[in-house]
Amino acid sequence: MRTVIQRVSKASVTVEGKVVSSIGYGLLILLGIVGEDTEEDIDWLVRKVINLRIFNDALGVMNTSVMESDGDIIVVSQFTLHASTKKGNRPSYIRAAKPEIAIPLYEKFISRLEQEFGKKVGTGIFGADMKVDLLNDGPVTIIMDTKDKE
Repeated sequence: MRTVIQRVSKASVTVEGKVVSSIGYGLLILLGIVGEDTEEDIDWLVRKVINLRIFNDALGVMNTSVMESDGDIIVVSQFTLHASTKKGNRPSYIRAAKPEIAIPLYEKFISRLEQEFGKKVGTGIFGADMKVDLLNDGPVTIIMDTKDKE
């Protein structure tokens, strides 16, 4: 699983002109899934996301998590995170998991995130043409990949 995590002042997802999710302060998570991803990847990533200390404490230092900051989360599926641009100018998405694999893992990720986070997580609509609007706070943007646990 590969993620782009953005600390936001606000974010929303619109599908066919209708806002399907919106949050104020919190995290916007773009999530890409490959066929080799497992529930172990979900567990590792959920723990990292909810404990990631990228919110400012009382002294203005990035030292608190989304949970400690009482933020919210939106998760948006994005297969293009696994684009290969090695050859030519047209990206290849062959590594991205097919929907029959990706959808159950995406849903498990959201369920596990909600369970650990203790509240509802906003989402986009898997496979839809989504318009994502965000105000990046900082800017703070973190990239994580469960296959490259740095």
